[in-house]
Amino acid sequence: MRVVIEKRARRLTVLDGEREVFRCRAGLGRVPEGAKQREGDGRTPEGVYAVCLVKERGKYGRSLGLSYPGVEDARAALLRGEIDRATCLAVERAHREGRRPPWGSPLGGEIYIHEGGSRSDWTQGCIALDASDMDRLFPLRDKLEAVEIRP
Repeated sequence: MRVVIEKRARRLTVLDGEREVFRCRAGLGRVPEGAKQREGDGRTPEGVYAVCLVKERGKYGRSLGLSYPGVEDARAALLRGEIDRATCLAVERAHREGRRPPWGSPLGGEIYIHEGGSRSDWTQGCIALDASDMDRLFPLRDKLEAVEIRP
């Protein structure tokens, strides 16, 4: 199973192969246009990530932590001079080993799909769902192979 988030449409869709399991509205970061590039920019990342952390009771309720920054995010930031080689290598190593990447770098981190309401773009870069939609997504957490976030 995989999750596809379409930022322009403010939509999250869960797919089992090509079959749609369900779709719902999603709130985004307070600056929804463009991909996340650094901590505090208020943007939701774009790319393919894994669920790397599950919280039954996070700050905003049930939460699925995403493996942002990804390898591509880190390599692009290294080329822009925003992170050093050691940080890039740490992100690459975490992904290779199937671990949560470092969340304390200038790229930011702690990007979740969480509860808290989907009626506006209010998060720091996370994807926010209504509780009733998380009721449907959260039980699937162990089956999710990828989360793709598209512009």
